[in-house]
Amino acid sequence: MCGIYGITAHDPAFIQQYIKTCSHRGPDGSKIWWDPEHKITLGHNLLSIMADPQLSVQPWKTPNGNTLVYNGEIFNYHELKSKYKDKGFSGITGCDTELLAWGLDKFGLNFIDEIDSMHGFAYYKHKEQQVYLSRDHAGIKPLYYAQIDKGLVFGSEIKGMLDKVPGSRKIDRLAASFQSRTGLNPLRNTLFSGIKKLLPGETIVWDISNKKIINTKRIYIKPNSNAKFDTKEFRLQIKLAVKRCSIGQRKIGVFLSGGLDSSVVAYELGKIHDQVNTFTNKFNPTVTGDEDYNSDAEAAKVLADIEDYVHTEVEITPKIFKDSWNDSVYYGEQPVYTPNSSMYCHTNKVLADHGIVVTMAGDMGDEILGGYAKYQHILQRRVKIKKWIHVLKHWMNRVKRPIPLIDDVMDDDILVEEFSKCYSDELWNKNDPTASYMALDCVTQVPEEFFSRNDKYGMAYGMEGRFPLASKFFMQYCLNIPTTYKIGTRDQDTKLLTKIAYKKLLPEQIRNKSKTGWTVPVGLWLKEKADQELEDFYVEGMEGIGKLDSITANAKAGKSLIPAWAYKSWKETYKIKY
Repeated sequence: MCGIYGITAHDPAFIQQYIKTCSHRGPDGSKIWWDPEHKITLGHNLLSIMADPQLSVQPWKTPNGNTLVYNGEIFNYHELKSKYKDKGFSGITGCDTELLAWGLDKFGLNFIDEIDSMHGFAYYKHKEQQVYLSRDHAGIKPLYYAQIDKGLVFGSEIKGMLDKVPGSRKIDRLAASFQSRTGLNPLRNTLFSGIKKLLPGETIVWDISNKKIINTKRIYIKPNSNAKFDTKEFRLQIKLAVKRCSIGQRKIGVFLSGGLDSSVVAYELGKIHDQVNTFTNKFNPTVTGDEDYNSDAEAAKVLADIEDYVHTEVEITPKIFKDSWNDSVYYGEQPVYTPNSSMYCHTNKVLADHGIVVTMAGDMGDEILGGYAKYQHILQRRVKIKKWIHVLKHWMNRVKRPIPLIDDVMDDDILVEEFSKCYSDELWNKNDPTASYMALDCVTQVPEEFFSRNDKYGMAYGMEGRFPLASKFFMQYCLNIPTTYKIGTRDQDTKLLTKIAYKKLLPEQIRNKSKTGWTVPVGLWLKEKADQELEDFYVEGMEGIGKLDSITANAKAGKSLIPAWAYKSWKETYKIKY
């Protein structure tokens, strides 16, 4: 995994600074290239996974003389290499960048349909003076851009372009309104004014001469709901997804949460690799309250012991939570509604310290396999959804966790209209409204909450994150299966496909474990006065937001007050004004 950067002007000094700011994304090398006619400057820093770093240097000259900078992995690389070996692709380096460069030259944007990938790339067509910017189907890899006087500036992270985009340290009202209303911001606008992000599955074509977008392409994984469930086929598809995602030459570590999805990923990886390295968070001191905060760690250890994984329990203490706070805010770039960012940041550092370069996790499993009670409510017609607009409105209304980023939040009618501009009714299936809702979650909640944190915190320590259950082929396979196969009538009847397929393969403690939030118990730590330094840190950070009394009176309040604290820290870190 890497970092890509560019500007449609001759500006190597800026690109060099951008690379330096984001050097954590590529410890294996960096390079800058510019067009002889001074139309564009591109930069790249490299984390080599598939091939020798000397064979993977970018920017990459394509067979037709175009230029590519690429951040990602093509998981069906070997299949495509075999498919095209007699049609012009030689595959000399063993690097998937070589395949992508060849395919874009030969097939143009249509080649994106063939790759099962996670990616963010920029492809510069010299003769046409056009730049293709593309993001993968699920939004696993980010790509940001902004229109400025010189044309277009873009890159894998926001922090390196802030001073190039006038007014970017002001809060974007639309993005802030949507996030204030729902707790998430899946719109094209980021919280930084003037800076946008490519949406999941989106590719834009920028005309350098006319300084405008002249074409767009969008890939959606659609909820067709037209196939039957077969246990053996389901197991086979998971095995293939994990196998494809295990390609490369670097050490793999699995985030083993104790839930079904990460357990399935670890289990299937163990059938491919002799050694499986797993990591689970465990809280110290142990506290009890509204849930058993270490139940996930206990379930994960059961599987790890049975399968003989090389298992590491990553201890999370009040001091670690406090000491990792500033890094989590800086590397995270934009605040999200979770009290766990500090924990996630530290956990990634621990994996890197253990020599891990590629991480795996079970994210996307809940959304494509029916893991949430909210899907039951729709399936059982407790919520009436008859049109795509109803899906969008229900999605906004079901999120009961606003963050008050700004005071003058835009009206809901405006927010729904902007939401509909970003996610079209191509995701609508009138015969399976629940699947439509799940498909919307796949391209909104998952990339904004889960993939974003993995990219930011994993790349902060030079690691590439992979998600077998979010691969294009597996997502489409699952969304071809009607929701009625996935969810039953009882509360525990969720994610039935996995429970049936792995009935004799995973321990009962995991298959029948009730869902928990995997949340840092900061509220309980404060209530029980577990650490004076954390208490002092909290009181200082929450000045002007909330008092310590409010969280000690209700320990669960930490889940809402801590994101507000993170928002305040974000504004201070990035010198944001409204």
